[in-house]
Amino acid sequence: MNFTDSVLRIVKTVPEGKVTTYGEIAKALGGRKFARAVGRALNRNPYPVKIPCHRVVRSGGLVGGYRNGIREKIRLLKKEGVKVKNNRILEFEKVLFRF
Repeated sequence: MNFTDSVLRIVKTVPEGKVTTYGEIAKALGGRKFARAVGRALNRNPYPVKIPCHRVVRSGGLVGGYRNGIREKIRLLKKEGVKVKNNRILEFEKVLFRF
């Protein structure tokens, strides 16, 4: 299994209503130094809602990028009950999913 497949597989485990970070995924795959590579892998996600890369945010709680646009990412997160204001996840520690 290649790195992108590993990233996509782990992202599928993030539950609805929760978010995780690029760094948390990188750490679960062997080291925080892979955080940027995680972002690149998520950009290649062929099924952006089925494989919920919209649940992956930046380490400080900022929404971060999304292949289908930040507005769409925020809409999906809010639909799942995640509170977002000014492109930042509210109550970040409460909704943060760690592996």
